[in-house]
Amino acid sequence: MPSSPSSAVHPVDERLPLARLAPLALQHVLVMYAGAVAVPLIVGRALNLSPEDVAFLISADLFACGIATLIQSWGIPGVGVRLPVMMGVTFASLGPMLSMATAPEVGILGIFGSVIAAGIFGTLVAPFVSRLLPLFPPVVTGTIILVIGISLMRVGVNWAGGGQPSFPRMVEGVSVQFPNPNYGQLSGLAIAAFVLLTILALLKWTDGFLRNVAVLLGIVAGCLLAAFMGIMHFDKVGAAPWFGLVLPFHFGTPQFHLVPIVTMCVVMIVVMIESLGMFLAIGEITERRLSRDDLTKGLRADGVGTLIGGIFNTFPYTSFSQNVGLVGVTGVRSRWVTVAGGVILVALGLLPKMAALAESVPQVVLGGAGIVMFGMVAATGIRILSSVDFRTNANNLFIVAIAVGFGMIPLVAPTLFKNMPHDLHPLLESGILLAAIVAVLLNVFFNGVQSAEQARAEAASAAAAAEHV
Repeated sequence: MPSSPSSAVHPVDERLPLARLAPLALQHVLVMYAGAVAVPLIVGRALNLSPEDVAFLISADLFACGIATLIQSWGIPGVGVRLPVMMGVTFASLGPMLSMATAPEVGILGIFGSVIAAGIFGTLVAPFVSRLLPLFPPVVTGTIILVIGISLMRVGVNWAGGGQPSFPRMVEGVSVQFPNPNYGQLSGLAIAAFVLLTILALLKWTDGFLRNVAVLLGIVAGCLLAAFMGIMHFDKVGAAPWFGLVLPFHFGTPQFHLVPIVTMCVVMIVVMIESLGMFLAIGEITERRLSRDDLTKGLRADGVGTLIGGIFNTFPYTSFSQNVGLVGVTGVRSRWVTVAGGVILVALGLLPKMAALAESVPQVVLGGAGIVMFGMVAATGIRILSSVDFRTNANNLFIVAIAVGFGMIPLVAPTLFKNMPHDLHPLLESGILLAAIVAVLLNVFFNGVQSAEQARAEAASAAAAAEHV
């Protein structure tokens, strides 16, 4: 006897057979893998950690990604939007964390302390963040994401060059910059170009699954070429154990500094506003109407995931837009696919050999992929801005122009604020946060504050546009 419509299982809650579930879950993991391991690689190397510690950061990140995904997709009482969402480290936190990494009094323990504080903050303010949505229309969020992409492009270009152009050394108690002799080597530039061209070829001449994992396949191709040229070595992979636990506070007791905490809490608000848009977009894709309580549970999962990240030696988490786009491409709306993806990520986090393999990837290989990945972040911001009314509201042009200008200050004039109070440097040296503050203030000045319903509709539209980039 057929079930009534009221008793039918919604596609979001449909449990798929294992033979279909496993490959769909693996596809979600592969789509996000390159982006998931990028942040611990960047931060670990900025902190001059040993290869073993960088590999541990990657393991911890994959493990925490899986836990955060399970909390978001499967859900626990009061936490989790229960939609097909994959969680990963947000690139919005990268700029501030790199500033913290270069501040001697902050370091890695200060970063973890600020992440833990931001996680607690996010969990507590989740019910109120949806009310902040009117302050973050597409002209603001698009500008912030554009500046994030532009700021990160410096990292990708330096990767292609083989690292930083120079590195500090202490000489008689004074930090002196020494040029990097390996920077800009033609062999490294050739490998980066090969990776970039491989990705472009896959994007042009493939579709479906292969197109979705073009960045990952480009990295694999670059690794094969680098190994053939004797640049990539696997000694540490062979020495790494097959199984290893990810333990809390591996690097020591977190430290809590006021300005880094405030900075990361501001990042958390931006991340949660972006998440709101993603939740609304995937709600449209899956045809599940989300209540304010559902949105609060989803935002609370961002906070809990970030708290777990800080405890397990990693960083803030948010929903990955490329996986939201994959749901739209495949048409598979079951949240149990991403639950299975979370289980796979937890398993990968317990395999140190996988982390050692990711850590052994040469920077020049990551450079070719980084130009694509970080450029796509900027392109996402541009795509969101394309939905903004610039023709009849010229003030939006000034909002974008001035906010981007402030966002560029740390890139083009890093010593501009050298005479400001030292405790403010982590904030002033983050172009992303400067752009966010300026964009919000200018939008309120020029456009005022729109209604909550209008903000909700615009956020869903902007997120839907971004996911297709």
